[in-house]
Amino acid sequence: MPEVVFEVDQSKSMRDQAVPGHNRWHPDVPLATMVRPGSEFRVECREWTDAQIGNNDSANDVRDVDLARAHMLSGPIGVEGAEPGDLLVVDILDLGACQPPQEYGDAPGQGWGYTGIFSKQNGGGFLTDYFPESAKAIWDFHGQVATSRHLPGVRYTGITHPGLFGTAPSADLLARWNRREQALIDRDPDRVPPLALPPLRESSLGGQATGSLADQIAEEGARTVPARENGGNHDIKNFTRGSRVYYPVHVADAKLSGGDLHFSQGDGEITFCGAIEMGGYIDFGVDLIKGGMETYGVSTNPIFMPGNVEPRYSEFLTFIGISVDHDTDTNEYLDATLAYKRACLNAVEYLKKFGYTGEQAYLLLGSAPIEGRVSGVVDIPNACCSLYLPTAIFDFDIRPSASGPAAADRGMSAVTS
Repeated sequence: MPEVVFEVDQSKSMRDQAVPGHNRWHPDVPLATMVRPGSEFRVECREWTDAQIGNNDSANDVRDVDLARAHMLSGPIGVEGAEPGDLLVVDILDLGACQPPQEYGDAPGQGWGYTGIFSKQNGGGFLTDYFPESAKAIWDFHGQVATSRHLPGVRYTGITHPGLFGTAPSADLLARWNRREQALIDRDPDRVPPLALPPLRESSLGGQATGSLADQIAEEGARTVPARENGGNHDIKNFTRGSRVYYPVHVADAKLSGGDLHFSQGDGEITFCGAIEMGGYIDFGVDLIKGGMETYGVSTNPIFMPGNVEPRYSEFLTFIGISVDHDTDTNEYLDATLAYKRACLNAVEYLKKFGYTGEQAYLLLGSAPIEGRVSGVVDIPNACCSLYLPTAIFDFDIRPSASGPAAADRGMSAVTS
């Protein structure tokens, strides 16, 4: 096993760890540890909400989650010799739920994980106008396979991956983030959910920073919800074992941080908390390409090579969406977001014919290894997106047939009270 350079006790919050992580992006978060180029090491991670969600049959915890605490990140990990303008080469060697070899306990990742639909009043999701209330599915881990008492009839192999890793922003880059995201908020400051999340002192954690530095991080630090130029919350399901990522370096030592581990996820993570969320571990290898940002023109975002590890699903039922709002019969011009939303809604309506509730279908599409594709953005006025649903994850036939859908009582997801 590689050396553990960032250790997490899953019985404690991130704030109470021997070396705490952080939940804001800021160039001055103190280093937790240093590694050398060419080294391999293990980082342990807390579940992204700091284990606010429980293994139970109520979604009240999802409804009431304190998003100001998210994401809890492990790090920052300094890389000797890294300078602004370099590319940090990061190899994902291995990752998984809490070890050894499988912990069982109260924290997500200790033998179980969850998928949540966030309420519209607290983050929402891709289909929040159709599913504004919170719901939840608990998943039990059986090696590489997940099953759920809240989604009977479904069993699949996960593509385990980190939702979030990235390097620290420079002071200038952080100021640009905050400036442009505030301008976005100002377009519709009363929108629910908001258009963006500004810096927030409440529940801020700046690693080992204390005093005035901790105050500065709380005042200026960027929230971790979106992906940005430093990497961050990409939520790419194929970012798994064997992946190699080339991160832009914006500060001395690079300051690599991350977490938000997922047992499985569908493309888009459409419920916002759409993956099977967990804590666990990730093994890294790191190296440097000096001056790589200029050499390769990597000026705004990381590039990566996906891993070759994924379940072998060969048959899919594919749902199509176009950029037409069928609720109002309104055409939007080449709107790929709307097209993918309609593909998701078409899949939800189809799965309801087999006995699933809309919430169950929504939770399934967020967590199962579905393939989401932008299929066409040139044929005016309609963009076309597609959603590939593996048929083999069901223990009944979901393909259309003359005999009709095999409807049954499929139970229900955990809901709020």
